[in-house]
Amino acid sequence: MTLHPELIAKVKVETARYPSLEGRGVIVTGGGSGIGASLVEHFCAQGCKVGFLDLHAETAAATVEAVDAATGNRPVMAVADLRDIDALRGGVEMLTAAIGPVRVLVNNAGNDDRMPLEEVTPDYWDDRFDVNLRHQFFAAQAVIGQMAAAGGGSIINMGSISWMRGAAGLIFYTTAKSAVMGMTKSLAREVGERNIRVNSIAPGWVLTERQVERAKRVYQGKFAEYLEVQCLKEHLLPPDIARMALWLAADDSRLVTAQTFIVDAGAV
Repeated sequence: MTLHPELIAKVKVETARYPSLEGRGVIVTGGGSGIGASLVEHFCAQGCKVGFLDLHAETAAATVEAVDAATGNRPVMAVADLRDIDALRGGVEMLTAAIGPVRVLVNNAGNDDRMPLEEVTPDYWDDRFDVNLRHQFFAAQAVIGQMAAAGGGSIINMGSISWMRGAAGLIFYTTAKSAVMGMTKSLAREVGERNIRVNSIAPGWVLTERQVERAKRVYQGKFAEYLEVQCLKEHLLPPDIARMALWLAADDSRLVTAQTFIVDAGAV
């Protein structure tokens, strides 16, 4: 489900329990693998009612089983291509019917595929924005009404430090991810009077299975390079991002909004 369980098991940390999250409805986009699967597991472990959206049915189903086995709390899945806004809305509606009012939305889904600058077409540029930015706004739009009716909520958008570092080879991705910060601040201003908080997380290079396999295939030196630039000489893992999301979702951060939290071991 998440990357290299043996690596995660070696990271011994005392994790927090958030009583305010018990029974709270949570939706995670892109929850079938990588950071998303870790988010699903961590929210389930807190006793939340969790639903998640993913593009890949088989992967999503495997995550449901793994999280159920690990936490005793079975999440609900819906399959949707988030580039299709009608499908996104339908998935949110289905999950809401299963888990009740949504109080937490984690806009996690994204894809950082690379392409040489000269090969980028207008259609590909638009598709990358659909994959990495547009759905975050429309997912938020789909849950704001029920969050307000339930007394408030927390929306957490996933950004990236890639644009802060000026990463090459994926300018369409870095441009979209830089926009997440602006969208987060404006949305927080717009929905604050409804007691809805909006924040974003900007992860560094997280060792998901997909990232590790690509680094091994393309450039193994990336592992050493990232440790070199980080203040803390330890690779980031999906739970490191999930634990930040838990705090932003819980009432412990009740007056925190319109902010971007960098979780990168000091790489920028």
